[in-house]
Amino acid sequence: MTLSFHSLGLSEARVRHLEKAGFTSPTPIQAQAIPHLLSGRDVVGLAQTGTGKTAAFSLPMLEQIDLNNHAVQALILTPTRELAVQVYQSIRTFSDDRRLHVLPIYGGQSIDLQIRRLQKGVQVVVGTPGRVLDLLSRGDLKLNKLSWIVLDEADEMLNMGFIQDVEKILAQAPAERQTAFFSATMEPSIRELAAKFLRSPVTINVEQPKAAPAKINQLVYIVPRGWTKARALQPILEMEDPESALIFVRTRKAAAELTRQLQAAGHSVDEYHGDLSQSQRERLLLRFRQRQVRWVVATDIAARGLHVDDLTHVINYDLPDSVESYVHRIGRTGRAGKEGTAISLIHPLDKRKLRDIERHIRQRLEIGTIPTRAQIEARHLQKLQDQLREALAGERIASFLPIVAQLSEEFEPHTIAAAALQMAYDQTRPSWMRVEHGYTDDPAGDETRTRPGAPKPKPVKRKAPVSSQ
Repeated sequence: MTLSFHSLGLSEARVRHLEKAGFTSPTPIQAQAIPHLLSGRDVVGLAQTGTGKTAAFSLPMLEQIDLNNHAVQALILTPTRELAVQVYQSIRTFSDDRRLHVLPIYGGQSIDLQIRRLQKGVQVVVGTPGRVLDLLSRGDLKLNKLSWIVLDEADEMLNMGFIQDVEKILAQAPAERQTAFFSATMEPSIRELAAKFLRSPVTINVEQPKAAPAKINQLVYIVPRGWTKARALQPILEMEDPESALIFVRTRKAAAELTRQLQAAGHSVDEYHGDLSQSQRERLLLRFRQRQVRWVVATDIAARGLHVDDLTHVINYDLPDSVESYVHRIGRTGRAGKEGTAISLIHPLDKRKLRDIERHIRQRLEIGTIPTRAQIEARHLQKLQDQLREALAGERIASFLPIVAQLSEEFEPHTIAAAALQMAYDQTRPSWMRVEHGYTDDPAGDETRTRPGAPKPKPVKRKAPVSSQ
């Protein structure tokens, strides 16, 4: 029997609105959590990102909000600004009642504007712990009428050092309230927090399939000894030529450095990390979604709020610390039945991590070979040939025929065509592969062989070949 939102106890009006918005059947976490939350129970929900957690806590909460009361009745805490905005947008999707006022609050946005909105009346606040505490200490955020508190992605909140802030907020909330924690993992610190602040909670554990989605083609490239990862990544990107890609790195510094190197090579790429202001993040996210920038280099924490449809590639420049994070990362591509590609760069010392990932997803990953210069040039020539066929079928070609006619008096037509192709190829050829940059795909070489100004290796004296005559 297929479950429906109506069978979970949601109102007819809510179910009709969800159906109009395209939500027809609940996910496992929604099916298990919604009835308990509607009955007033505290809940600890264990489920990965992307399983429908937001609806699992938002829908029962919206059923019980008093829309005629403009006091804050529900508080949802999130680890990042991006997730706060995402949850806010989801709640707006789940309700079309104009009497519902939802406010996202986070650092990087005008606190005076947030205070004015609170003064006008807000029933649901979605915010990061730091800004919530700030507004509480000023007396501008009042929790005396609060009946709901939700911790979303609790494990990330604790990993980011928000444990003390969260405890202070929970301590200021009314004792008579409903509380829900949602987390990908049940770490000891979360268990302790739940024991301290939740009342006889129901624990819901939605098992994620360990195997990675079938539509994702996973490749691993082992970085040759003496090579940097940046050097290995360049030819891979040239061969793959991703339409859109998320490139995961470990640190903000690595994100900035890799972005600089890729931009210098002529790629459409930008960085996304915690040092960016909120307005910078929002602008980049908009540009990425509109395909104004093709690739984004991001840290894990910043990328939690970075969701883009039709993402063709996920690249693990640095492997994540946990196998769960690997599955979460690559799951951003290959969605809605479409194919995606996940690429990981590893040093020989990372092979143990690779084995852990393979055990977790229950499959062996294909080991690729760093593309050679000849392979990349062959790909570029094929791409140029495809573009040439498109041009031959277009109307603009007539504008260039007089030039061809004039040059035909001196050169053969096929020679003219070859020269034009050479010019086009040289314009599109990646700068890092040009002769003056000293590109080599010799795995035994090190960076000194390609760096400008480095001493040239001494020529090897070879014996003259013996004549057979």
